[in-house]
Amino acid sequence: MTPQEYCQQKAAASGSSFYYSFMFLPKPRREAITALYAFCREVDDIADECQDIDIARTKLAWWRAEISNLYAGKPQHPVTKALATPVKSYALQEQHFQEIIDGMEMDLNQSRYVDFDELQVYCYRVASVVGILAASIFGYSNPATLLYAHDLGLAFQLTNITRDVGEDARRDRIYLPLEELEKFSVTEHDILQGHESDKVKQLLDFQIARAESYYDKAFNQLPAEDRKAQRTGLIMAAIYRAVLDEIKLDGAQKVLNSRTSLTPLRKLWLAWITWVKN
Repeated sequence: MTPQEYCQQKAAASGSSFYYSFMFLPKPRREAITALYAFCREVDDIADECQDIDIARTKLAWWRAEISNLYAGKPQHPVTKALATPVKSYALQEQHFQEIIDGMEMDLNQSRYVDFDELQVYCYRVASVVGILAASIFGYSNPATLLYAHDLGLAFQLTNITRDVGEDARRDRIYLPLEELEKFSVTEHDILQGHESDKVKQLLDFQIARAESYYDKAFNQLPAEDRKAQRTGLIMAAIYRAVLDEIKLDGAQKVLNSRTSLTPLRKLWLAWITWVKN
């Protein structure tokens, strides 16, 4: 199995919405973004699935060293071997890969966030940085496109947080800022026990509205001259926003006990329509 085949298998097996946006890219960029996505999956799986925190820390430390190996021209893992050409072709910065690992380490160190400022640091590391790397792979001419990518990544992560409230609670994680739980008179117990109520709905509607505002902010910052190059990100946005819309329509509090998702056919349709329109 080649490094590219390994990454392709990793991306396809995840069933992620991102996979549907990659298929329209020319081969070099498609292989590059698939390798980036595979890297994110590798380190994210450590934080999510490794029960022993010491082992998880050791694995993340290995990936830190492996990223250094990549930039020293000595990659060992199939993912970093697949990234070797893209990091040069698209000037991807080592710091950004290390910041993604910083974000995964946050999941080992904390399971609660006091306020939105604290949550933003996490979102920046696990999502905005990925958006910036992705935008570099897709190509841009105007530096303002990186501001768009930053905010779009944040919008994606806020969507994930809202969609996965119940799933995260079952792992004793609450990403909704505790300050905002208090504002809406919702307790940690309500979230952890999956208590659906009007107060929880109001809290989650607030999260949805904030995510929507970041989508709008991102789109407003995307320079017209880079819109075509960034179509893959716009496809991702169309799919993720559709998920957010479904959560709102279903009654936001229901995410406590069920997971909202789109069918593969609908994702493919949204991908095609967005590509054609842009």
